[in-house]
Amino acid sequence: MPGRLTPGDRRLFLVSGGVFVALIAISAVLTGGASNATELATTYSAGSRGAKAAFVFLDESGYRVERFEQAYRELPNGEGATLIIADPESAPTIEDRAGVRRFIEDGGRVIATGVSGSLFLPERHVQADGVSGITWARIPAVSPSAITRSAAAITMAPQAYWEPGTTALPLYADDNPRVVQYRFGAGEVMWWASATPLTNAGIREAGNLEFFVASLGSPAARILWDESAHGHVRTASTSLIRSPLTGLAVQVSIFALAILFTFSRRSGPLVPPPVERRLSPLEFVRTLGSLYQRAGAAPVAVDIAYQRFRFALAVRLGMAGNAPAADLERASRERWRLDAQFGDVLRACETLDPRMTASEALRLNRALYDYAAAMQLYSKRPEGEIKN
Repeated sequence: MPGRLTPGDRRLFLVSGGVFVALIAISAVLTGGASNATELATTYSAGSRGAKAAFVFLDESGYRVERFEQAYRELPNGEGATLIIADPESAPTIEDRAGVRRFIEDGGRVIATGVSGSLFLPERHVQADGVSGITWARIPAVSPSAITRSAAAITMAPQAYWEPGTTALPLYADDNPRVVQYRFGAGEVMWWASATPLTNAGIREAGNLEFFVASLGSPAARILWDESAHGHVRTASTSLIRSPLTGLAVQVSIFALAILFTFSRRSGPLVPPPVERRLSPLEFVRTLGSLYQRAGAAPVAVDIAYQRFRFALAVRLGMAGNAPAADLERASRERWRLDAQFGDVLRACETLDPRMTASEALRLNRALYDYAAAMQLYSKRPEGEIKN
């Protein structure tokens, strides 16, 4: 067994390596520097409806802000903490609602936005308002509080409203309450009609940034920005799967398997490929010739060749197969220009001498073959004029 790669193996190895490097380079070019621009209120999105700007602002301003990417049952003690649930994509389960409820009862503050965000709250009296939520609107403050003192009016897309007549305190309202606040247990709940004030586009509107910062409570509070409702649930398994190193490890594994497959082809028993021996047909011809020679059957070989020649010639001339040799000769000379020996060859083949020598038989066979080739009797190519 050879101990080194063959030239073919080395070539395959280099080509595979080149393709591997090219794929990594293309991936780096296509994904490098590209930002997430999904239109969701997530801190990973740089789109107009994303919340990356607000998250970066809080982080660079010294707030204790962090992304929460675990199940809601793993929420920490809510005392001195604020949880932001901005336009979640999925509805909560019973366990999710229980986790948020416990967080509030322990003294936490929850800011939930939109109809979907209200589903996480222990109390909800929300109605959708699709018509008013089509465009942004200026919503004035209606109740005195520390939050409304920071911003007399805010801008948002009023996609829902809190039903009037409940115990919740309306902070901003037009015809209906758009921002409300109420106590629950030892904690506090704020509900917004939409996440517009904290989005990348909405935070630039007058009063929205001040309103957002004031809604967070104490600057020393721990801020948990929920991302699990946007599909970013981080567990030991999902963290490993989503890691960029996982994709790299898969590619390296495929590359390693290709190398092993390349080398394994030379690690098994070597079986030489079958070689077609060109001597086999010649051996058959020689054996058959020896048989005719020992039997003295030279006329038989000539007769076989002549019968084939006669049949092909009659078909080409459109004559009967039992036509006399003289008729075949006359028709052939009318169609082709033949030499004087053609008739002699036909007559010699018609009247074979049983005592014919091998040399005479060979001469007649060669003559029949030459005439057949000249007349193209055994070929499908267009016939041409035969010259002397």
